[in-house]
Amino acid sequence: MKRLVIIPDKLKNRLERAGYGVYLHGTVEVCHWTKKSLRYQGVCYKKVFYGIDTHRCFEFSPAGMMCHFRCVFCWRPTRFMRIIEMSPDEVANPDELMFGLELERRRLMSGYKGTVSIDKSLLREAYVPTHYAISLSGEPTLYPKLPELVKLLKSIPETRSIFIVSNGAYPEMLMRLYEEDALPTQLYISMNAPNSELFRKIVHPMVSHSWERFIESLKILSWIPTRTVIRMTMIKGFNDAKQYIEEYVKLLELANPNFIEVKSYMHVGFSIDRLSKDNMLTHNEIRSYAEAILDRLRNFELMDEYPPSRIVVLQNKKRYVDRWID
Repeated sequence: MKRLVIIPDKLKNRLERAGYGVYLHGTVEVCHWTKKSLRYQGVCYKKVFYGIDTHRCFEFSPAGMMCHFRCVFCWRPTRFMRIIEMSPDEVANPDELMFGLELERRRLMSGYKGTVSIDKSLLREAYVPTHYAISLSGEPTLYPKLPELVKLLKSIPETRSIFIVSNGAYPEMLMRLYEEDALPTQLYISMNAPNSELFRKIVHPMVSHSWERFIESLKILSWIPTRTVIRMTMIKGFNDAKQYIEEYVKLLELANPNFIEVKSYMHVGFSIDRLSKDNMLTHNEIRSYAEAILDRLRNFELMDEYPPSRIVVLQNKKRYVDRWID
């Protein structure tokens, strides 16, 4: 038995000071929208668009701080990230990992019990998650037991939805999720560039043939039998020129997702060391760009928008699914 992969103590301490929970190679966080929802100060766009319960969201990564890319817009400390091959005998089993991360999440939430502005009934509900967002601070498809993890979460009676957000660099894992009957409720692929040249400049891939692997993931997205989303992160001065729209449209037609989220880069976290506030688009600029895509994209319509997060969502009319998750 090889020693388990763990996040180094120096990085773990830094993450914990930043409000994360860390267990072995996993990370968990109570995001600011969850905190706001407990005070009736707003909800996240996933609640507005799809109906998930913001205050009962469990946001985590089974591969904390590990990623194939070092994206310029990432709010995570990418200088600490490295390529890692997580073999099955070097990682925790899903039940052990979730047990540890659940304890960490409870620890992070324990301080709210004495907060006057917190709705205590919502807080009690929040301790029993109904939604799992497998994203946060690392690329989840690196975790070799991801199919088993999804099956474990599905087996929990209270589970209502599971989202996986991937960079598309590991299409083999997407195929495993399908072949092992372990598809999430909603599968995201991030689309951060319209062509291979800009892709390299924005995501700084650390694996070979990363653009080709991304394209293969888009092809899988076009037929895989679960709810699918393309997440477009727009960075002013990098990937938002109108000249790129035709290239984006070709990629979007290839992926043919149920939904397309067009979202502005946000000047938060460690990204402030790499980008400026001027690299954020206003909500009106995001809406204008989404409408320009719609002018050239068949079978889609504007479904909704959420100005606080500077995001617009487009819905596929031909590959239609109800926006609300049952």
